[in-house]
Amino acid sequence: MKLFIAAVFLGLLSLPGLLQADTPQPSMGPVIQDFGPYLPVLEPGFETPMDQPMRAVFDVAQSPEPGEASRYLETPARYMNMHAGSGVSKDNLRAAVVIHGRATRDLLTDAAFQKRFGMDNPNRALVEALIAADVQIILCGQSAAFGGYDKTELLPGVKLALSAMTALVGLQNQGYRLIAF
Repeated sequence: MKLFIAAVFLGLLSLPGLLQADTPQPSMGPVIQDFGPYLPVLEPGFETPMDQPMRAVFDVAQSPEPGEASRYLETPARYMNMHAGSGVSKDNLRAAVVIHGRATRDLLTDAAFQKRFGMDNPNRALVEALIAADVQIILCGQSAAFGGYDKTELLPGVKLALSAMTALVGLQNQGYRLIAF
């Protein structure tokens, strides 16, 4: 059986573009340098709207175990980087992230995260990079209150909303399109 699996794997390696040396490497930036890697898509069949506003709001309630970086928070960085890297003007790109539920902890300062989980917040640098790139980070006030999180424990630049629902409706009324994972 192991020989069969090895033969299938080697056969897959011979397919064009699969795990070959010419496989493109992920790009970083141009908006957020250290986060949000993306790959180029050559000759897409669906055109990217280069001259239209592209406003996205990401609904994030999930979070990995404490100590792991959140791939859900990495997605808005990828959104900004891949579109700007593909030619969409930064002036046409806007993103917001609405955080609630378990993901609330991803917005804590290192001191607050340390107090609760015994380690620094692995998402601090990513959240700071998103905020520096003018990505709105909005926390559900209900999740914060029910979770016992104080406003002083939040990373600088995090906005507190009445609720995630309030923020999601408000942003969609401003032309943001919902992206939920």
